[in-house]
Amino acid sequence: MFNFFENKCVFGKRFKSCYRDLAELIEVRKFEDGFPNLFISNAHGIRGQHVAFLASFSSPTVIFEQLSVIYALPKLFISSFTLVLPFFPTGTSERVEEEGDIATAFALSRILSNIPISRGGPTSLVIYDIHALQERFYFGDNVLPCFESGIPLLKNRLQQLPDSDNITIAFPDDGAWKRFHKQLQHFPMIICGKVREGNQRIVRLKEGEPKGHHVVIVDDLVQSGGTLIECQKVLAAHGATKISAYVTHGIFPNRSWERFQHDNGGSPENGLTYFWITDSCPVTVKEVKNRKPFEVLSLASSIAVALQI
Repeated sequence: MFNFFENKCVFGKRFKSCYRDLAELIEVRKFEDGFPNLFISNAHGIRGQHVAFLASFSSPTVIFEQLSVIYALPKLFISSFTLVLPFFPTGTSERVEEEGDIATAFALSRILSNIPISRGGPTSLVIYDIHALQERFYFGDNVLPCFESGIPLLKNRLQQLPDSDNITIAFPDDGAWKRFHKQLQHFPMIICGKVREGNQRIVRLKEGEPKGHHVVIVDDLVQSGGTLIECQKVLAAHGATKISAYVTHGIFPNRSWERFQHDNGGSPENGLTYFWITDSCPVTVKEVKNRKPFEVLSLASSIAVALQI
């Protein structure tokens, strides 16, 4: 049985009065042909309730059955419906560069935009650190997108470090700088850039000074990790004493997280002191839990605040 709530967060006692635990209400079975056979137990019991669905679109194979439930819930005379989708998985495919390209970010946003309206009005859709800000305009008027960020969790964690007064933020490219620099403007900053040399993309330091600092590379997501590793090498070559990294969404297909080693002190060119991720990609969290340099920052408290009504 697939667990819709594999990345379930504990929101606290104050939410129990207005949010029901849907994990206990949704029965997920399969027909013989493999398609889902879904049932919402005690459907009459959630009438008048404020319902939140914590989704995890961790792979294309699990999206259909979740969408089926998501489309059904608003029609059960609930007072309001909130869909929490921490990671918007098609976000990196947001534009068409040549005829024939398909912007799957637009396709998924249109699917979500057609969630039925509940008694309380349009669905509230909570997404963390969407890849491109212009994607907010892909959603139609039937949903109310609320774009949150994991950066406040990073800032809180940085304040707890013994060398918190020696932190410099590095962005691996201009896109990361555009997304996050305003939230991190109180830190010294470094901007790197990718340039083409033949068939290779090489990361170079564009501006900023890493020498003598604990440099934290910040981006929205990581796939293979190649760009982060190249950025790490450049920063180490320019004198960074420690290098850490933060991404909101640690995707790491094919166990690419194994590429990242732990620097226990003195070898920033070979490893990271910390690699912070959030729990937006629950499959990854299971794989890297208790493995240095990884440390998981939970979105639970942030989601709880977003659900207050």
